Amino acid sequence: MNSHNPNHFRSGQYRHGYRRPEGQMGTRPIAESLVVRTLTSESLFLGDYEIGINHGGALYRLKITRQGKLILNK
Repeated sequence: MNSHNPNHFRSGQYRHGYRRPEGQMGTRPIAESLVVRTLTSESLFLGDYEIGINHGGALYRLKITRQGKLILNK
């Protein structure tokens, strides 16, 4: 069961407390959506099958399953 509010992330408030002015919801430059920092799973896991991620004081576990998929647990 997810305990977060998915609308919290979509509202624009999540990123550094920023809120878009009225009338601009959902609008952003195309170039901004194309620039995404990308890492390989190999560079994150370094041969392990599980890593810990500290986010906002909570520990999350990112795991590689036997099928090669990624699972994130709190």
